[in-house]
Amino acid sequence: MRILLCSLGLLFAAASLAADAPATLAPGMVNPGYHEPPSWFKESFLDLREDIAEAAKGGRRLMLYFYQDGCPYCAKLLRENFGDRDIAAKTRKHFDVIAINLWGDREVTDLAGKATTEKAFARDLRVQFTPTLLIFDERGGTALRLNGYIPPHQFHAALDYAGGRLEKKQAYGDYLRAHVREAASGILHAEPWLLPPPLDLSRRDSRPTLVLFEQKVCAACDEMHAEGFPRPEVAELLPLFRAARVDIAAGERLKTPQGRQTTMRDWARQLKIAYTPSLVFFDGGGREVFRVEGYVRPFHLASALDYVASGAYRKQPEFQRFVEARATSAGARQERRELAQ
Repeated sequence: MRILLCSLGLLFAAASLAADAPATLAPGMVNPGYHEPPSWFKESFLDLREDIAEAAKGGRRLMLYFYQDGCPYCAKLLRENFGDRDIAAKTRKHFDVIAINLWGDREVTDLAGKATTEKAFARDLRVQFTPTLLIFDERGGTALRLNGYIPPHQFHAALDYAGGRLEKKQAYGDYLRAHVREAASGILHAEPWLLPPPLDLSRRDSRPTLVLFEQKVCAACDEMHAEGFPRPEVAELLPLFRAARVDIAAGERLKTPQGRQTTMRDWARQLKIAYTPSLVFFDGGGREVFRVEGYVRPFHLASALDYVASGAYRKQPEFQRFVEARATSAGARQERRELAQ
């Protein structure tokens, strides 16, 4: 079983797959890491203001699909989600979908009318994972953002939420919990490295703080504890954090890294935690510096921990670049081969 983060949405490290491809391709050849999108994706001049207006005229919304060559999670999204007849029909009914290359050089006219490139536009939006789906409302505001791969049953709910224009009526996380159910153990897993309750996250030492947002009915949480955390490359990094767990459905009180008293449930809502598990990292000053949402393999989990524990996020704001560099080791290449299977 793969780890499915009920949150829309991580998917990262795939840039390293593309790094194995030759720098140049013979005429007529296709990048071996490229995955062909559905034919019904919109061909666009990438003037996003025009695209939003055109979608609205047809009663639809604009969805941007950020991808990169060699991304196995992008391939999974195209194959298992958009390859599903019901999902494809629902998407085509409610959205115009445009593909944006995370590292692309095509010209994009952004919502302010500024000419930029695909990669600069993605960087401005802080797109860290692929796939990332960004859905705009009719005025150019963000109706929903999905960071990373989510499985078809959750994707249906995301399409219903954004297509039904429910973002002004209900938080996405609340909608998801009310409309999506999955088989799970129904327990919160004990770990020796988690802080005991009551949680006072304002009491810090020299280590960064890692907060796991989970819930009892969460198959992906079960898998993360069974397969992710026990892996040696992950386990060796956990002591570098002051780690705690927050049950997003609990009314138990805690003190946040900023020193504010609240409940676990309310804090999760304030941080807009839509999926479980989500991993949120805070620096020594209590500032959020990184978070993980999406479909996570142990290599990716270790990469996220290393990114924060090493302080690399301070020098390299693009997580994909960090993962690409880290993935040059023999062990990382083996993990990528397993992921691609």
